[in-house]
Amino acid sequence: MRFRNIAKFGAAMLAGAIVGSLAGPRPAEAVAREIIELQRDVTTLLQGQKDLSTQMTQDHTVIKTVVQQASDNVDKLNTTMGSLQKSVQDVQANSGARLDTMSTQLQGLSDNLEEIKSRIGKLNQQLVDVQSAVQSVDAKLSGNAPSGTTPGGTTSPTASLNPAGSAGATGGSSGSVVPAGAPNADTLYSNGLRDITSGKYDLARSEFADYLKYYGDTDLASNAQFYLGEIAYAQKRFSEAVTEYDKVLNNYPKSFKLAPALFKKGMALLELGQKTSAVRELRSVVKRYPGTEEERRARAKLKELGVTVSASD
Repeated sequence: MRFRNIAKFGAAMLAGAIVGSLAGPRPAEAVAREIIELQRDVTTLLQGQKDLSTQMTQDHTVIKTVVQQASDNVDKLNTTMGSLQKSVQDVQANSGARLDTMSTQLQGLSDNLEEIKSRIGKLNQQLVDVQSAVQSVDAKLSGNAPSGTTPGGTTSPTASLNPAGSAGATGGSSGSVVPAGAPNADTLYSNGLRDITSGKYDLARSEFADYLKYYGDTDLASNAQFYLGEIAYAQKRFSEAVTEYDKVLNNYPKSFKLAPALFKKGMALLELGQKTSAVRELRSVVKRYPGTEEERRARAKLKELGVTVSASD
């Protein structure tokens, strides 16, 4: 626009010079020279305008290219950020799965320890029974007492022992008779623990179900029931998991799996979208089982859900 005005001004000067030459008695050569100079100036101005226009076009092209490159870089950055975000989400999901697996494995180790303690207790009791039987035999030999009774007339401890000398031969602490051909209790339970910790959930479910079928009145029955819930939870069958955990809570009131079962029931309810029921169960864990690992985890989950937990809960 500026150069257009200059061009107009030059043209006006040229026209003024021509008019002036016509208006006054100036020499022809001087007028011609001025006209030529004006024409040269106008030509220079027009050429400058043309050069400037060309330069502006080139600059515009360069700027357009730079903007396009910047836009492409932003698109690439957005794509990279999206991939990174997905990777983070995948890592978080996998971490959660690993934590659940580790929790199950820790539960398995804990149960193994409990089983070992239970076996040691039974062995100790068997040793006491054997010692009593030996003393009874000694008494019989020295006092010539009738077979099956002590010198005081009481029944010998050996009379109460089953042929195998342990509760495992009958399948439970209550002395219930196990059907012929039933699998061994210790083998069933140990195999179930091994298979659940190695991720063979279908096989472990079958083994724990058989354990409950044949040995439902033993000390480890509640553990087997709890692991049926854990298997359902690991396979994302959360409604079934809630049912299995409820069986632990309702059928085994003295089980040391009550706190884990109640906590995992709350977590399964969360997975089912039943937040109100889940919060109620988690609050119950905090209230009923203070000082346990489940209480700590329940408080953390309630805090994550934005639920206030008071000191009295």
